[in-house]
This record gives sequence, C-alpha cells and structure tokens, in this order.
Amino acid sequence: MKLVILEPLGIADEKLVAMAQEACGDKMELVYYNTRKEDTETLIERSRDADAVVLSNFKYGRDVMEHCPNLKYICVAFTGYDHVDMEYCREKGIQVSNCAGYSTVAVADLVFGFIIDLYRSIIPCNEVVRKGGTKAGLIGPEMEGKKFGIIGAGAIGLRVARIAQAFGCEVYAYSRTKKDVPGVTFVDMDTLLSTCDIVSLHVPQTPATVGLIGKEELAKMKSSAILINTARGPIVDSQALADALNNGEIAGAAVDVFEKEPPIPEDHPLLHAKNCIATPHVAFASNEAMYKRAVIVCDNIKAYLAGNPINLV
Repeated sequence: MKLVILEPLGIADEKLVAMAQEACGDKMELVYYNTRKEDTETLIERSRDADAVVLSNFKYGRDVMEHCPNLKYICVAFTGYDHVDMEYCREKGIQVSNCAGYSTVAVADLVFGFIIDLYRSIIPCNEVVRKGGTKAGLIGPEMEGKKFGIIGAGAIGLRVARIAQAFGCEVYAYSRTKKDVPGVTFVDMDTLLSTCDIVSLHVPQTPATVGLIGKEELAKMKSSAILINTARGPIVDSQALADALNNGEIAGAAVDVFEKEPPIPEDHPLLHAKNCIATPHVAFASNEAMYKRAVIVCDNIKAYLAGNPINLV
C-alpha cells in the first residue's frame, strides 16, 4: 500500500517524514511532496497510485479521485472538509478523517487579537505615530462589560467564550443545540445580533450556513458592533458586509477567511471596506498548532492501518 502526503504541513520536512514513517511502519510505502500544487493534473499524477492521501485545505474533487482506483482513505489535515468531494467518497466507500481540535487555541487567540486591534486601533496607531501624529481620533472602547456574541458553540466557540469571560464580557451564544455552559446565555440568533457589541462566528461551512450572515442579519446589528469571521468565508455575504461597513451600519469587522483561499483578488469588496482588518487565512497556523496537526495526522494513519479509523467525518 502507498500513502501520499500531497503537500507540506507546516513543520520541518525531516520531522514530518520521520513521524509519518513511524506511523506507517512496514505496512505502507510513504511518498511525500514538499511543494503545494493545487492543479488537477498535478494532483492526479501525485495521487494516481495512492491507497491513502493526506491533504490540507485545497479542493480535492471527483475530477482527481476518479483517476485514483486504489484510493481508500483520505486524511484531511484540517478541521473543515467541505473542499473534499464527500459525495464521491461515499459512492466509492473512501473513508475520510479530519484533524479537528489542533487549531482551537490558535484561532481563539487571533479572535482576540482582532477585537483588541479594532477597539484600540493598533494598526492606525502604528501608522500615525510613524508620521509624527498623536492619539487624536484613535481612542476606543474597552472590552469589559461588552456583550459578546458567539455563533457556533463548538470547541473553538467555547474557548472564545471562556476568554471573553476573562475580559469581563457578558457572553451570549447561539447554536443548533443549547448547552449548559457556566456564564454563557444561549439565545436565538436575532437576539444575539441585535444585542451584542461583538459577534464572532464559529460554525462550519454547510449548505445551511452558507450566507448565514447577509444584508438582513447585518441590519439587525448595532451600529457600534463589530463582526469577527475566523470560520469560513462563504458564511458571510462579503458584499453585504462591505456595504454595511461603508455605510456605517456596523462599526468594524475582521475577516481571516474568504470565498477562496488567498491570494485574494485586489478588487474583493472587503479589501476596500472601511474599518475592516483582513488576514490571509492564518488563524489556524501557529507553530504549536502545526505540530499538533501533524500528530493527529499520524494518529489517524496508525488507527486506519490498525483497522480502527478515528476522526471519521
């Protein structure tokens, strides 16, 4: 059998190969590609003879997999797996595991970096001081006492809730299933949007969540509120968000995710919107998270080879 790691995973090549070889033992031949290629032709060539593949967040569709007759297992080195053609995998009996949990700390960290930056104007302050300016017009609010809304109460959402509590926020949450979480009040989404000063998104991308935040939802938010999206780009209507920012309907936003993976086109509406911080899908990518991810990948491979696959989706 052959395992193909289709791209680097954010740790040293030598370390990754050693970990993967240990996971494979004498049961699988290991092939590792230390360059990321996303075009269909290259993916077919790299995957053609594989029994199992590892990939992160690029599109891996039917157009590739139909050329891989031996493929039986995909390890997605990522939390989300909407970029893998799951319908084809189900048709062909291809098992798919993900690596949920590796980036919980990293994503939550960036959420609060975003909020503090928006509230205290760190980027504008850095720019103005280098031009001989002062704090005039750059004094912002504190987080303490703010109503903090979390849409999606999974592992990341609940970590964000705990940190928000430490900042002295009143924490509200919306999710499909209400949970008993100390200090967190579960409400419907309309209530959350209309009452919270900060709204942070932590839901997966599914048919039900695409376009979850659009023009109507943004109109329900306070004009002083800010929106944080470290979840998935299509969850938010980017044009509607840009319009809301430019029209002063909400006070600010920070987005780490877009409709496609970076690089983002220069004419993307959020790159020209007022009071919007944009980052290149980096929330999950801390040094520690990359190592945690590699460990989960190898644990998934070991479990698959032992006939007891874990983290199946």
